[in-house]
Amino acid sequence: MAEKSDFAAVQTDLGSPRADEAGAPVVSAIIPCLNEERTLGICIRKALDVFAKRGVTGEVVVGDNGSSDRSVEIAEALGARVVHQRVKGYGAAISAAAESARGKYLIMADADDSYDWSELGHFIDALEDGADLVMGNRFAGGIEPGAMPPLHRYLGNPVLSMIARWLHHSSVHDFHCGMRGFTRDAFRKIGARSPGMEFASEMVINAHRAGLVIREVPIKLHRDKRDRPPHLRSFRDGWRHLRLIVAHAPDTMYLIPGVTLLVPGIVGLAILAAGPVRIGGWYFGIHFVALSAMATLIGLSAILFGMLAKVAIAIYQPVHGGRLVPRLMRGRPLEWLLFSGGVLAVAGFAADVLLALRWIFVGGPMEQSVHLTFVITTACVAGMSMVLSGFVLKLLLDNLDDRHAFQSSDCLPSGNSSR
Repeated sequence: MAEKSDFAAVQTDLGSPRADEAGAPVVSAIIPCLNEERTLGICIRKALDVFAKRGVTGEVVVGDNGSSDRSVEIAEALGARVVHQRVKGYGAAISAAAESARGKYLIMADADDSYDWSELGHFIDALEDGADLVMGNRFAGGIEPGAMPPLHRYLGNPVLSMIARWLHHSSVHDFHCGMRGFTRDAFRKIGARSPGMEFASEMVINAHRAGLVIREVPIKLHRDKRDRPPHLRSFRDGWRHLRLIVAHAPDTMYLIPGVTLLVPGIVGLAILAAGPVRIGGWYFGIHFVALSAMATLIGLSAILFGMLAKVAIAIYQPVHGGRLVPRLMRGRPLEWLLFSGGVLAVAGFAADVLLALRWIFVGGPMEQSVHLTFVITTACVAGMSMVLSGFVLKLLLDNLDDRHAFQSSDCLPSGNSSR
């Protein structure tokens, strides 16, 4: 965890010169590198050739992640600028290079020559045509035999991309393609911070959340020319992608299912609180009370967790769309949850005590009040969940408010900073 926080701490606000300033390049080629001496030079030369053929001013920035071979020496000899990133990981290396890049357009791809840097022009054209993020699509452009393991080609990439498209309402078909281009402003708005391979998924998810224009261009994937195993670990990195994709979809994973369960759960409890009923010849008894209680509690928990997740995402997402978080910041969610949850919990506990006293002093069969007991217990648990989650929500909202205040003060002219 310390490694990830260190990575977040070194991220900047991309304050280097804009591409339209004198001497600044138009395009920056971003290459993450960890012991790629065999192929790095090939990639750099291809990028420089594209710059020369198109007549654009470009630079190559290598994000070195602690290479122990001749990679740094080769890069510098070919005129590339090397940025050293001490935090390990694909995303960390990409971010370090991108933050140091000075171009208007930033285009990234691996250093193993599996992505053809000669195709750089397709990304430049799409960016000049108004796209904020341009994704390569290997499945549309073709995959050379042996370039992608069958597990990745037929299961891993298609399944993860399908899940991501569903959860995030995305039209991107190749979510994990490593060759992509973006503007400097788009990279700031995306604000991806994952240090590992899941950085690729986070970029696309955050770009959708920020409302950026995303396009795909077909590219061909070639066999890499490395003489060592790839850095990618199928199951470890696949799980990292999946958990990030799921965690960043609070609407689809939490809020919508929560409402879908909560409403019928409450209706079921209200109908069955007094005892079994028959509707259209169907008998609804204690089992349906239990199902209603379960739906109510799971639905409420999902909604509460969804709110917490949306605020947590907004804390570090530079550009965050949606209406829920601004409403929570303007309102008084702690007081509302504390009051309504407290009323539910207190009323439930009081009703439970009255039932217990009745059983003790009045007697009678307890089975007659089983339905009502389920309803009361559900109210108690729901009320306490609302109260406790309200305090956690308040902590997150305070954190978000402090972050916004810091960003606002950081943007003030230096003459006002002491006031």
